[in-house]
Amino acid sequence: MTKAELRQKYKEMRLQLSPGELERLSETIVEMTLTHFQLSEKTISIFLPIERQRELNTYLLWERAMGVGATVAIPKTNFETFEMRHYLFESTDQLEINQKGIPEPKKGKVIAADKFDIVFVPLLAADVKGNRVGYGKGFYDRFLRKCAPNCLFVGLHYFDLEQNIDDVLPTDIRLNAVVMPSQVIRFD
Repeated sequence: MTKAELRQKYKEMRLQLSPGELERLSETIVEMTLTHFQLSEKTISIFLPIERQRELNTYLLWERAMGVGATVAIPKTNFETFEMRHYLFESTDQLEINQKGIPEPKKGKVIAADKFDIVFVPLLAADVKGNRVGYGKGFYDRFLRKCAPNCLFVGLHYFDLEQNIDDVLPTDIRLNAVVMPSQVIRFD
């Protein structure tokens, strides 16, 4: 399937999940993440959920990561340049909802891309090779290129992996792992 077809398929699949199922899946994925990835003393990027897109409740991951001593940053998007900057995330008081419905920091200390140990990446779909389908603007592909070579790129996904994404581009950045409710798959 193409990225456009997969975007449509997985948006529809998310809509089929009840609020209770979304929360249960989010909790399970966060627990799987904490079991399989060492977050203490790490600098990590966590995306915050776009509620209307029924994204994973990553506030749970933020709370747990802070509890084990991780330094957590969240992205702020610039829709003119299609770039992201990451800001230290210490409190939900920092947040505002942008025009696209994304919770973002109003202000804070900037964390450079090359300082991250782990970046948790949003996605709609992923395949068995670590390719992902996002929302199609390339924000994360541009950002991930700037990260240190040893930084882990980890997708968080409600569903199983696809066998293949037909239209992967040379500019698409592969994930190192995907966390799903039933398993964690590593690609490296």
